[in-house]
Amino acid sequence: MLTERQNKILKLIVERYIKEPIPVGSKVLSKILKCSSATVRNEMASLEDMGLLEKTHTSSGRVPSEAGYRYYVDNLMELKKMNAEDMFKLQIVFKNQQLALSDTINQSLQIISDMTNYTTVVLGGSSHENLLKQIEVVPIDEESMVVLIVTDKGHVEHKSIKLKDVSTDEIKKTVSLINNLIAGTPIDEVSSKLEFEIKPIIGNYVKQHEQLYNAFYHVFNDYSSHDVNIVGRTKMLEQPEFSNNVEKIKNVFNKLENKELLNSIEQDDDNNIKVYIGEESKIDDDVTVIKTKFKNGNEEGTIAIIGPKRMEYDRVVGMLEYMKENIER
Repeated sequence: MLTERQNKILKLIVERYIKEPIPVGSKVLSKILKCSSATVRNEMASLEDMGLLEKTHTSSGRVPSEAGYRYYVDNLMELKKMNAEDMFKLQIVFKNQQLALSDTINQSLQIISDMTNYTTVVLGGSSHENLLKQIEVVPIDEESMVVLIVTDKGHVEHKSIKLKDVSTDEIKKTVSLINNLIAGTPIDEVSSKLEFEIKPIIGNYVKQHEQLYNAFYHVFNDYSSHDVNIVGRTKMLEQPEFSNNVEKIKNVFNKLENKELLNSIEQDDDNNIKVYIGEESKIDDDVTVIKTKFKNGNEEGTIAIIGPKRMEYDRVVGMLEYMKENIER
């Protein structure tokens, strides 16, 4: 159990180091706490012995350890309310009734990524758990139409396609073929079934089979890939922990491309906001992942913000709480 002064010192070091990645010395803290540098040095040494602070090779100051960040998040952090300007930017998106929920989430995560310089991720409900119920086609004009994908859980996804010189009858035959042979298939397996079960026989039923097959294949392929959407991948390059370390940034980028790893972020039934620091993130020892689940009607998923271990925890947690409230409203 830390003393009140140790709590103050650890909180100050974490919050100063988050703002500027320079080790914090006793002189700076002694002025703020109005006590001697020797007293602060002793307390910092005790915090280091507890594993909450670390000494760097280049300075006599201290930086938070992984355990120090964890203690800060669990015991010392005070949530920061969003300022009016940030809230206004997000409200414009959330109040736009013409946007589908997925577009609302993606646009708001883009705004948060721009505001924080962190990477943001949305993970949809697993497409393996959603079975194709049926597809429908709604004509818009002679060449344009919307394909509606309806799942067994009531989720409806729409995708616009263009078909040139294809008759309505040909389209109806293709839709009927897909519904008869592929209904009941997990969404993430539909593209494979199209290739191995529909492609070999579609030419027996429709003349423009190549154009129709390609159009529907891309529709399902795009839908199943919507499980993971990453915004601001390159934001990591703007963080000093990564900017001059090519191997580290390569490793982080490879992890962000790993759909299986990203999906493992949501292996948690708890709907609260979770903070995974350093090694807990499964991405890199210098990375933090903060995430929460959301549910709106039949749609559910996970939103996450990925940044350096030296992340503005109080601000990011507040942003995720605000997003979750608006998504579920």
